[in-house]
Amino acid sequence: MAEGLRHSKLILRKLEPSDLPYLYQWENDAAAWSDGATHNPLSQQDLRDYIASTTGDIYRDGQLRLIAQDEELTIGCADLFDLDPRNRKAAIGLYVAPEYRGQGYSEDIMQLLEEYAFTHLNLRLLYAIIRTDNAPCTALYEKCAYVPSSPLRNWTLEADAILWQKTKQ
Repeated sequence: MAEGLRHSKLILRKLEPSDLPYLYQWENDAAAWSDGATHNPLSQQDLRDYIASTTGDIYRDGQLRLIAQDEELTIGCADLFDLDPRNRKAAIGLYVAPEYRGQGYSEDIMQLLEEYAFTHLNLRLLYAIIRTDNAPCTALYEKCAYVPSSPLRNWTLEADAILWQKTKQ
């Protein structure tokens, strides 16, 4: 993954120190906190330390964050996390900056991330927990052939959630 993963003009690549301003903006987007694990603001130093400490090796770190770029535009990021090497599964997460939403990037990012996870990492299962009131994410996971498998009642304060899964073909 030296140059990153490519699909047309889109690339998924490892984190770099120059990504700090984007991570700072995205991680501090309070509107996204209810969909993820962040529940408080992060400092630039927190994120600088994270970038410096991550190796880009999911087996060493237990997670992998990749930056999505379209030529020179930084679109968002993709995560594989909660890696379970024994059962060859991981959780998946995407963040597309608000100004790039609705332009088809999410599906392209998902395709690249799945290809990497299933082919290069030899994972057999990817999953995501999506709130039932998150219609754009629900539509994305349906479009990408994920299967809703388990309702999660009272999962967040805002809404119930659904566990979506996709197994390697």
